[in-house]
Amino acid sequence: MKRNTFLKISLGVLPVLSAAEIKAKSWQLDRGKKGIKVDNGKDRFDKSISLLEGDSFFTKIASKDTDGDMYLFESTRVKNGGPSLHVHYEQDEWWYILSGEFLIKVGEETYQVKAGDSVFGPRGVPHTFSKTGGEEAKMLILFQPAGKMEAFFQEVSEGKLAKLSLEEQDNFRKAHGFERIGPALDYMKKF
Repeated sequence: MKRNTFLKISLGVLPVLSAAEIKAKSWQLDRGKKGIKVDNGKDRFDKSISLLEGDSFFTKIASKDTDGDMYLFESTRVKNGGPSLHVHYEQDEWWYILSGEFLIKVGEETYQVKAGDSVFGPRGVPHTFSKTGGEEAKMLILFQPAGKMEAFFQEVSEGKLAKLSLEEQDNFRKAHGFERIGPALDYMKKF
């Protein structure tokens, strides 16, 4: 076989192999073949996650629904405040406000947000948020990819974090793909 003929045949096979590889990888995904509907005020698995008294998370799209590509939940918050300043190693985070008011800090910027507003926090950038109003507030929070965030919230709702020392809590967060790097946002402070 002449060299030019061999090269032409070899190059002609590459697109076929690439298409076959893509098709093979799509078969590996286990997302099912049906859509998923989650009713208003309901959790994907009919078991909401409660982190603080009166605050609850309703999973809308579970990590296993997307093979870990994303995790989406609705957070209903009664108390003012929010999490410590933290950074995710591999997850982007997105907040969409359904009702109430929040402060969301991403990097050096602090945003005052209300219903209909959204904020994107890229992975590797420190961020936090805080509910600021007196009324009940709701937001959608999306992690992409899901990482271990769903497992983190489930374990926290089971009381695991409360039983740990501060150092153990920090290690627990790191084991779930993020770390605390500062205090919670002061929702009383004017920005």
